[in-house]
Amino acid sequence: MARWGRLVRHLWWDERASRRWLDDAAAERLRHRVAASEARHRGEIRVCVEAALPLGWLWPPPDEAALAARVRERALAWFGRLCVWDTEDNAGVLIYLLLAERAIEIVADRALARRVPPAHWQAVVERLRAGLQTASPEAALAGAIDAVDAWLCQHFPADGQRPNPNELPDAVVRA
Repeated sequence: MARWGRLVRHLWWDERASRRWLDDAAAERLRHRVAASEARHRGEIRVCVEAALPLGWLWPPPDEAALAARVRERALAWFGRLCVWDTEDNAGVLIYLLLAERAIEIVADRALARRVPPAHWQAVVERLRAGLQTASPEAALAGAIDAVDAWLCQHFPADGQRPNPNELPDAVVRA
């Protein structure tokens, strides 16, 4: 029965839910935070807040383990769709939230993923999850952006000798 409830929940949530959850003003402040971050390093940060999975991703209705794998797969799909993988230094990061499942995924491109241990990424996910329970979505996401920024500044600093173009849009994707 829980699996059918999940289908109904995903049908109920839509893009308007992600815009209510993170309003325009908060999304704009986060965009500015990402832009300021990217001025300090050669990496790219994208934030994607998706209200619900398309029904094709939920059929057949998954159990909890299969759902976790599908959420990760969906985050990887957004990583590709937003071209986060296509940066010069292979140092893009996607912070993905799926509201209907309260799921969080962070996907890092290969150059940064090799330098930052998986436990560090998981710690950011856990801090973001805890922050979402106690603070505003904007504050929790700002903390996650700051953690990613620190690693990008450490491993891919803007050195002044190479141009540091803004390769991807900074806006939060709300779908």
